[in-house]
Amino acid sequence: MAEPLPDAGGHADPSAPRWEAPCGVVVGRHDGLVDRATGICYATAGRYEAPRPLAPSTAEIDATHPSPACPQPPMPFLDDIVGSTLGDLPQDEDCLRVSVTVPAGTPPNAELPVMVWIHGGSYASGGGDAPFYDPAALVAEQRVVVVSVTYRLGLLGFLGDGVTIPANLGLLDMIAALRWVRENIAALGGDPGNVTAFGQSAGGDAVAHLMIADGACGLFSRAIIQSAPFGLLPGRARMNSVMSATARSLSRDATLSEVGAVQERVARAAVRFGLKGQMPFGLQYGHAPLPPEAELDARWRETAQDVEVLVGNTAREAALFTARIPTLLRWMQRRRSAHWIERALIRPFTRRIYGAGAVRFAHRHAAAGGAGARYEFSWGVGRSPAAAAHISELPLLFPGDGVWQRTPLVDGHSWSQVLDDGARLRRAWAGFARGEGIGDDPQAGLRVFALGEARPVR
Repeated sequence: MAEPLPDAGGHADPSAPRWEAPCGVVVGRHDGLVDRATGICYATAGRYEAPRPLAPSTAEIDATHPSPACPQPPMPFLDDIVGSTLGDLPQDEDCLRVSVTVPAGTPPNAELPVMVWIHGGSYASGGGDAPFYDPAALVAEQRVVVVSVTYRLGLLGFLGDGVTIPANLGLLDMIAALRWVRENIAALGGDPGNVTAFGQSAGGDAVAHLMIADGACGLFSRAIIQSAPFGLLPGRARMNSVMSATARSLSRDATLSEVGAVQERVARAAVRFGLKGQMPFGLQYGHAPLPPEAELDARWRETAQDVEVLVGNTAREAALFTARIPTLLRWMQRRRSAHWIERALIRPFTRRIYGAGAVRFAHRHAAAGGAGARYEFSWGVGRSPAAAAHISELPLLFPGDGVWQRTPLVDGHSWSQVLDDGARLRRAWAGFARGEGIGDDPQAGLRVFALGEARPVR
């Protein structure tokens, strides 16, 4: 067997966790209550090329560095909320990587439930190893394996004409990552027959579409769809055409700086398309691996019995966006005007972009014979203007170490409350992944409904 990799001081570390997987011998690191194997290549791809599987490595795979994020422009909107979207995470076009987190000392034959995390960020920002997606608490408490996926974004992953540049490259990356999981996760203690794909915002949207994507059938049996922006998805073809025309001058070998500059122009070109233009990059229907838009409903019905779903949203999704406007934030902090903001802006936009689509998805899934549940997350309502806003469940699912304490999303709570209530939410999510029932938990802000239950959305 090959020699262990050197530790940070240049010395071989015989205690480092090692996994003999089909992809090669993976050498990771101990991290308290979990073991981590980070930054593992799951596929390779040139610019604007579909991902290709890698041959097994003959050398040990150094899985001790985080997966780099796809190159991306700054996101001041999210940085204002979470402090920094990427922290010190590097960026690299060679970003097709997964990171695996397992309970410390997990043997290869443990057959633990596997949860594959697809990060959000409007298909233009974020990374699987961004600090605010740290799965250590979820893994250690619930004895699950979490695989965090990094994929291509923006112009590099989610805009193509289908002729000179393929569309949906980032979605193809996710399928390649799920195939890597199926082939390798048993060696790291996971059960390839019990895989749950879960994601939030654009990540939730991606998970919903992976259910009907060519090549993804059988790669996961459960899906947790958190705050997918269903209301922004229909009728994007014209906007995509304008965006592609705007990007046409970009050469295939352009520098990343040039790619970033053109991406900003492309995003500006989408603004005139209203709400859809606020999330310009995304999935393109009628291009591999997705069906034409007219066939979506039928395809989701066809796959309903193959994938159990937990789909839902936060009670006040739109509060994340209104709270960023100083005038609106001041009004939200006053009792009289807060009620008006709630009724005129937060409720209708939450319903239009997120809630109504989640209900329709749940009802269709149930009508087609699918199993699962629908949820609404309302933790902290009444304690702060940003309570139960978009991304507000993430501090509870992924509390990390010093990442979320200063965000307005947890205002009105002590950090011990965040950890305690988060443990209940993590138990619910992992319970679903194990195939257990899921029910209301008011302390975790979780209300659960039958898939077909009729109920007005706020």
